[in-house]
Amino acid sequence: MKKVVLITGSSSGMGKTTSEFLSNNGFIIYAATRDISKISKNKNVIPITMDITSQKSVDEAVKIILKKHTAIDILINNAGYGLVSTVEDLQEIEMLNQFNVNVFGVLRVCKSVIPIMRKNKSGVIINISSFLGKIGLPLLTLYNSSKYAVEGITDSLRYELKNFNIRVHSILPGFFDTKFARDNLVTNLQTFDEKSPYSSLVSSLAPVIVNQINNGNDSIEVAQMILDIINDDKFPARATVGDKAKKFIPMRKELSDEDFERRVREYYNLNG
Repeated sequence: MKKVVLITGSSSGMGKTTSEFLSNNGFIIYAATRDISKISKNKNVIPITMDITSQKSVDEAVKIILKKHTAIDILINNAGYGLVSTVEDLQEIEMLNQFNVNVFGVLRVCKSVIPIMRKNKSGVIINISSFLGKIGLPLLTLYNSSKYAVEGITDSLRYELKNFNIRVHSILPGFFDTKFARDNLVTNLQTFDEKSPYSSLVSSLAPVIVNQINNGNDSIEVAQMILDIINDDKFPARATVGDKAKKFIPMRKELSDEDFERRVREYYNLNG
């Protein structure tokens, strides 16, 4: 029997690539997004409307899936975006929106799907985090902290769900060419104002980050790792994928906080 997969943020990037890849490997995919017109037509990819900022929307989408299937075997929490802003310039609505999507969205979908997996005593939850969920960068404080939170959710859920035979994993991608810099970065206008006291930081760092994203790894690498996690019940709790993640995460483990910060400052030319 084909396994049922629910993927959030499926209209582009890693979500779209993973939906198509898993469908070609024999899975039934429910591709969740707010605008299903962006989902490619594929007999094994079923578009489903879901707004992860609304528990009602999430629950309704899950109910639709359960009308046709007795289980949701795999949940992939992929939806998210990045806010680029200094802390000083942050608007409260920007703070709330960043966490509402990247953190509370993950919790809402988990809350709706976990009871199904628990009753079936089987399931895999894969949270798409970021290597920035383990290291900080200026201008990305809210995105960083939201991904740190996703890592905490992953760690705690592993304990909660272990006895129900539900596995929980996170993937920490580096920079990937997924149109993220073009479609999924939201910039604060004050931070990017040429009169901002942070203008030198913005002018030196922002183009580098955007360039690294636009010239990053292929998202098929993430899709392949997701398949590996599904197929291997001994897969590690978290794994990195992509050049930047493989460079910085091991370094983060080996060095002191001060030495690691010095390396990041040198790499991104943040020493003034």
